[in-house]
Formats: sequence, structure tokens, C-alpha cells
Amino acid sequence: MDWLTEAAVISPEVLGRWVQAALLVLFGIVLSRVLGTLTERMIGRVSKPERATLSRRVVSLTVVVLALLSAMQQVGFDLSILLGAAGVFTVAVGFASQTSSSNIISGLFLIAERPFSVGDSIQIGTVSGQVLAIDLLSVKLRTFDNRYVRLPNETVMKSEVTNLTRFTIRRFTIPLIVPHRVDLVAVREILMEVAAADALVLDEPRTQVRFKGFIPEGAQVELVVWVERVRLLEVQGGLGWRIHRALSDRGLDLTPRRRDER
Repeated sequence: MDWLTEAAVISPEVLGRWVQAALLVLFGIVLSRVLGTLTERMIGRVSKPERATLSRRVVSLTVVVLALLSAMQQVGFDLSILLGAAGVFTVAVGFASQTSSSNIISGLFLIAERPFSVGDSIQIGTVSGQVLAIDLLSVKLRTFDNRYVRLPNETVMKSEVTNLTRFTIRRFTIPLIVPHRVDLVAVREILMEVAAADALVLDEPRTQVRFKGFIPEGAQVELVVWVERVRLLEVQGGLGWRIHRALSDRGLDLTPRRRDER
């Protein structure tokens, strides 16, 4: 019970220091949130969202660390000892956190280079989705089938990144095989007519029907159209059906014959 006796005789001065230290920590936490939020809003008006988020976290962490150091000094802690221990701790952590350091450096390069932003749809390797966040350690994605994926920044920097939403227009290609028995010129005219009748297909860049070459089954051609990125799925879903109907209405059957029918 000696420790209870010692606790009971704590001087009011010492108790007051501990209370002040606790208030400093509490005030630092509140101030860090306020300043972090203000920083994020100010930077978000003139820069990318990921930079604003990073700035908020840096400001918040800095304020909290300063508050903790002030509280420790308030209760009589010798900060020189802490600085010496911090040097040893930093060396130990440096060896143990090489991967994290690499991710942090990669994250800074991603923010500076800006190959994509929050809200963009991207493809990294075999993973595709919408960017939810770009943090110091990782990039968070929501895939198109609504799954959450976290990719380390180092992996992102080493991978091929395709930004699916950087430009406002996209090219859409429909490949076809025209059997030798079918008039190739008539098929080309129908493809051009169907594309011209689609209001979602852009006039510029111009629609093209490209001849790719001959194969045993017939001629390889492809219809190339350009559409606004936001309307791409609509064109993909409807243009092929209209081409099939137009060919059927003209009596053009692109179905390859079986060997016993040749």
C-alpha cells in the first residue's frame, strides 16, 4: 500500500503540472483537427484533392507532436533524453521500415506527377476501378464490381497505369469477318450508314471502316467510331445490335458456312 501513500502526498504543484499537461494534449488534438480541416479546404480550392488531404494530415500530425512535446516538458521530462532515444529509434525503424519508406517516396512522386486524380477510373495491371484516395502509403480503388482494393504506392509506380477517364472522347472498334460470298463494299456502306445515323457517334474524328486483310473465312474489317467517354457504354450496348439488324434487312448474312456446306 506504499504507492497509495505516495500518491496521496503528491503536491498541488505537481498535480497542477499534470493537469496542465493533459489540457495541452487535449487542446493540441482539437487544434490539430481544426487546422487540418482549414488547411484541406484552402489547398483544395487551388490544388488537387490528394494534395489537400496530404496537407491536412501533415498539419494535424505536426500540431499533435508539438502538443505532446509541450506536455512532456510541462511535467518535467528532459527532452534531450527523448531526442537521444529518438535517434536510436529512428535508426532501428529505418532498417525495419524500408518498404514503408519506399511507399512514402513513391506516394510523393505520384502526387507530384499526377498520372491520375481522385475520382478517375484507372487500370493498374489486372485491376481496374475508380480512385478513392491517394495516400502516402497506398492508392485505394473501388473496382467496377464494387470491391475495395488497396495497392501499395511502390507497386503502382512499378506498374503500367492506364487512365481511362483522362480524355473526354474514346475510340470504339467493332471487328467483323465478312465471308467471301458477301459483297464487301455493300457491308462497308451499311456500316457507315448505321454509324452516321447514331446521334452519339461523333463526326470528328471521322468514322472509318478499315480493311485488315484476308483469312480463310473471309475478309477482316473493323468499324472505328469515336464517342464521348460518358456515352461509351450506350454506344457499345446499341451499335452492334443496329448493325446486325441493318445487315439482316439487306439480306447480308455474315455467318460462316460449315465445311459440309462449302
